[in-house]
Amino acid sequence: MSSESLTIIEPKSGWQVIDFQELKEYRDLFYFLVWRDFKVLYAQTILGFSWALIHPFVQIVLFTIIFGKIANISTDGIPYVLFSSVAIIPWTYMSHSMTQSSHSLIQGQQMLGKVYFPRILFPITPVLSRTVDFGISIFIVLCLMVYFKVSPTWNLALFPIFLVYMMAIPCGIGLWLSSLAIRFRDVKQAMPFLIQMLMYTAPIVYTASSIPENYRILYSLNPIVGVIEGFRACLLGIPIPWSYVLPGMMTSVLLLLSGAYYFKRMERIIVDVI
Repeated sequence: MSSESLTIIEPKSGWQVIDFQELKEYRDLFYFLVWRDFKVLYAQTILGFSWALIHPFVQIVLFTIIFGKIANISTDGIPYVLFSSVAIIPWTYMSHSMTQSSHSLIQGQQMLGKVYFPRILFPITPVLSRTVDFGISIFIVLCLMVYFKVSPTWNLALFPIFLVYMMAIPCGIGLWLSSLAIRFRDVKQAMPFLIQMLMYTAPIVYTASSIPENYRILYSLNPIVGVIEGFRACLLGIPIPWSYVLPGMMTSVLLLLSGAYYFKRMERIIVDVI
């Protein structure tokens, strides 16, 4: 009698929840994908990790000159360079993570057809690998806080919550768009327009208080608004605008859960369609 066992893997139909036990079994592959994504990002570059500082720094300088000096947009008393940097750095992370996550299945199609593993690892990988960039670029904010003598407050204790909140947004959107991209290649063409629209619908170059009061409830449903306002409150010590944060959190949870369910439903046909 042979002691070998045979495992048959069959696709499941209908709506399925994420199998966290399966993800745990493939954690080594997950670590490898995150590490590979991180290494490829700066492979064969002269400046290396410096690009994580250069990208947001250039945006901060341009926004400060155009919107802070020329347009003279109000920032509720906060120096514009500090006001914009606290928003641009999380936005840079979210925009890059969303773009890479939405393209992850298309870029990894050669690997998908060769061996089985949870396909959900692909769109999640950029969300985690890009946190290294975020950790490096946050150094800009710390330097500006020291320069403008901004003292940390107890709001800083909520920073981990807003960090998870920030990561949930590109994760949820990435799950939706990556599963749609395998059937509709228009997603790749639409991403630059989507990113541009999202940037101007969030309080990056202007304050949330400048939005007319009649539209603030609808505006608060944009989860990016809550992230940026939350980071400003945590790092600059201003009151936390819960009226923007809580609705945005509920939207991000809805995006994450619905994206995960839809991705699991599409997972069984990914290899065939792609």
